[in-house]
Amino acid sequence: MENTILNTLENAGISGTVLLQILLTLFVAILFLQSGIDKVINYKGEQAFYKSHFKKTFLKNTVPLLMPTITIAEIAAGLFCGLGVLMLLFTGDPSLGFLGMLLAALSIIMLFFGQRIAKDFGGAASLVPYFILTIIGLYSYLV
Repeated sequence: MENTILNTLENAGISGTVLLQILLTLFVAILFLQSGIDKVINYKGEQAFYKSHFKKTFLKNTVPLLMPTITIAEIAAGLFCGLGVLMLLFTGDPSLGFLGMLLAALSIIMLFFGQRIAKDFGGAASLVPYFILTIIGLYSYLV
């Protein structure tokens, strides 16, 4: 039995792999743009949270450097993923989507490191599904 939806998409130049790439990359774009923009809009509140979060760790004095670093990384991941979806749809070029997913994975690793250092094991654990999703997204670009 034929899958008419998949056939229709393939006739439009969107294979099953590209559909998977688009869906995963779009999800990650939304996730990281929202997170990064929240940090920009509520920068002082976020910074106060991180200062408190890391006050008993060796990272306590690095928050003024780490906040802009993670904010830029998240926004860059979201932007590259968003642009990557458009590139996939209109040109079939996977380069920006792959780069966005790679930046997203690196951002999650940075966040995970911070959560583990702060001994916020619940916060660290909550990042694992996002990391797995991002790795699946990266893999979809490699197959």
